[in-house]
Amino acid sequence: MMKESWKSVGLGGILIVLLTLVAYVPAMRGGFIWDDDDHLTKNPAMAVSNGLCQIWSSLAVSRYYPLTLTSFWVQRRLWGLNPLPYHAVNIALHAANAVLAFLLLRRLRVPWAWAAAALWALHPVCVESVAWVTELKNTQSALFFFLALVCYLRFEEQPSYGRYALTLICGAAAMLSKPSTVVLPAVLLLIVWWRRGRCRWNDSLRMAPFFAFSLGMSVLTIVEQQRHITAGGREAALSGLERLLLPGKIVWFYLGKLLWPADLMFIYPRWKLDPTSLLNWVPLIAAAVTAGTLWGLHRLPRAQACLLGLGYFGLLLLPVSGLFDIFFFRYSFVSDHFQYLACIGPIALAASAGAAVCRRAGQWGQRLGMLAVAAVLTMLGVSTWRQGLTYKDPETLWRDTLAKNPDAWMAHTNLGKALFDLGKVPEAIAEFVAALRIKPDYAEAHYDWGVALASQDRISEAIAEYAAALRIKPDYAEAHNNLGIVLAGQGRVSEAITEYRASLRIKPDNVEAHNNLGVALAGQGRVA
Repeated sequence: MMKESWKSVGLGGILIVLLTLVAYVPAMRGGFIWDDDDHLTKNPAMAVSNGLCQIWSSLAVSRYYPLTLTSFWVQRRLWGLNPLPYHAVNIALHAANAVLAFLLLRRLRVPWAWAAAALWALHPVCVESVAWVTELKNTQSALFFFLALVCYLRFEEQPSYGRYALTLICGAAAMLSKPSTVVLPAVLLLIVWWRRGRCRWNDSLRMAPFFAFSLGMSVLTIVEQQRHITAGGREAALSGLERLLLPGKIVWFYLGKLLWPADLMFIYPRWKLDPTSLLNWVPLIAAAVTAGTLWGLHRLPRAQACLLGLGYFGLLLLPVSGLFDIFFFRYSFVSDHFQYLACIGPIALAASAGAAVCRRAGQWGQRLGMLAVAAVLTMLGVSTWRQGLTYKDPETLWRDTLAKNPDAWMAHTNLGKALFDLGKVPEAIAEFVAALRIKPDYAEAHYDWGVALASQDRISEAIAEYAAALRIKPDYAEAHNNLGIVLAGQGRVSEAITEYRASLRIKPDNVEAHNNLGVALAGQGRVA
């Protein structure tokens, strides 16, 4: 890819980068938000010298994205916990991804490749992936994913062991950055089919190492997600019929947000999946009819283009379409960051369709087409700028979420935490109460309410909330520890010791619980 490809970037690539950097200026000033603590700011592996060993060898260190967590580990040593450089890296990667998408689409001879890449770079559905530090896993995996596609196309044109090995390395790096890219070999076969009209046996043989790596990463991810689902509650698990309903609803939802990106939010309302309602089957039936019709017409060039763009879209959404249980499903079945890589397919299809219409209209059509693209890019850029402002800090993000989705119980709790950290305890308590009104069995809200009450010396009420959290979630290590703290403060040291030990049975590496237990035992003249 090397010298020739960089020359081919030209003015289009430079323009894409500049537009991206301008549109994401507000995101550059953002802070850390939800899940950034789990992946980076409070992840123990990020602060220790042997953190890389933990990252690569354990499923217990956040989620299993070892290459992304390695990037965080390196960045932590370069600039500590200053959020600005982390945002800069994400934005730079997104700009680089847009240029790679441009190169890829042009190599595939997609008309208006530059416009498609620019539309993708500025589309506000991508803001969540770029403005949220945790979603480095999206921007980094996309970089390697696009590199793998470009490298394989070069291998197809001029076969060599070096190009094949480079494709394999980039593919593995993409999957190690984010496992949802395990569909890479299927995407490669789709592109091969589109270029040649068929796939040969040796194409499948070439994909064998990719599929083997994909299978391994898929198994690891399923195990890791199941561990979080088991700990997090039954909401994330789906029945067989619910799994059938979800793909159709998900596909049309994301296409709708691409076409009209209004009311984008961090947590969308969670759908009620009722397999007994015929209306709920309409999206799946419509998707199946569309796919079947396109395949029936697959010998026509336009149908082939639709199969490539929409097929790519469907394949990239497959890991988040309900085929597997995902922990995030306890909050919502959809999220903007789930379609970051996928949405370039429909966008490229729309751009090529626009190019065809303008070409038929002649010179004036071409000029009007350029004006239309400029207008759309301007509107998308402004929308992306505004969307980036919502990631200023946790309070801004959760207030924006609740303004659009008042029943987002998780947003109420996280807003409460943000307010508590700002010293606004009464307001924080009001948010915990609101969360529990919507979801009475939310253990985390009971726990956080207990923390807030304890900070106001309302000890008996705090004990009641910790106890409520433990009734719902008996293996809640932090609730056991905090219950021990308030019990010890009331002189009920024996009961406190019982709680500390319960916390350590669940979470043996809980340093605070070890310290509290040691202090309590020493106070009684005992040893552990």
